[in-house]
Amino acid sequence: MSATQKHYRDSSKESRSSATQIPARQMHDPSHSSLERDTPRLSCVDECPLTVKDAAKFLGVSTQTVYLWVERKQIPHLRVMGRNIRFLKSDIEPFRASFRQEMENV
Repeated sequence: MSATQKHYRDSSKESRSSATQIPARQMHDPSHSSLERDTPRLSCVDECPLTVKDAAKFLGVSTQTVYLWVERKQIPHLRVMGRNIRFLKSDIEPFRASFRQEMENV
């Protein structure tokens, strides 16, 4: 073995031994990820889409009224799998505020 090969072999051993070893269970544990720790978690109440029935309760109207508003595209909504309609609470809160304001002006 030449001196160059021996030097290369010895330096590769040093670099492997000086590297920080992370146990396998920590590598896959999301609590060890800085992105996961820094991301604020929202509860399902804040982020889960509402059904037509839930949106109607939230707005204080009937489900038929909600369907009418969806048909007329008067209320922000999402279509899931074609026919299913869902609402994000963050989208319908401003609609609810403007709806209540209109009702007070009548």
